[in-house]
Amino acid sequence: MWRATVLTIFPDMFPGPLGLSLAGRALASGLWSLDAVDIRNFATDRHRSVDDTPAGGGPGMVMKADVLARAIDAAAADHRPRLLMSPRGLPLTQARVVALSREDGAVFVCGRFEGVDERVIAARGLEEVSIGDYVLSGGEIAAMAVIDACVRLLPGVMGDQASGADESFADGLLEYPQYTRPQTFEGVPVPETLVSGDHAKVAAWRRAEAEKLTRERRPDLWAAYQARRDRRKKAPPDG
Repeated sequence: MWRATVLTIFPDMFPGPLGLSLAGRALASGLWSLDAVDIRNFATDRHRSVDDTPAGGGPGMVMKADVLARAIDAAAADHRPRLLMSPRGLPLTQARVVALSREDGAVFVCGRFEGVDERVIAARGLEEVSIGDYVLSGGEIAAMAVIDACVRLLPGVMGDQASGADESFADGLLEYPQYTRPQTFEGVPVPETLVSGDHAKVAAWRRAEAEKLTRERRPDLWAAYQARRDRRKKAPPDG
């Protein structure tokens, strides 16, 4: 079973959206588990303090290393990856999601305030992960996003496993446009190729559209895709 342990000062935020739809059904059927741990339970003062003023001065508060370390030690005494949701972390990619989904699960540390004491990041081997170049109020929503991305890849979660192979980022491209009935909507028909019954032409159309969208919208992905394609062309044949 894939196990998600979330360290947070707002455990009531979970499961939240993770209790619905694909993730929720998989959670109810035991395909994965979720444990939300209240970091405040590991504070030692009567106010259950988890933060203090930043060394060197400045605005806001910083999550304390000792309290967070106790929470991690109590809740994550295994070999699962320990992820700190942080805007300064490495950007999350589909490749990293796939790798995480093949682990036994992951531990998600949700920071708050101005951040987390750097010493606990180093001492507990936290991997900083970012879901985008923006700042949230805390790591909980980011953790939910990462968990959802992982859970949907677990065996038995998606009804059609082939759907995961054709979506955005699966092969380094954005996904091609999708259509369904009605055949004509406000004067615009479904592309003729998609209703031709010619599977080879449909596959070629989808590949061309995926390449077009990626080239137009994500030049960074397009450059990486071209580089991989060029390397494959230059690679010596087997044998």
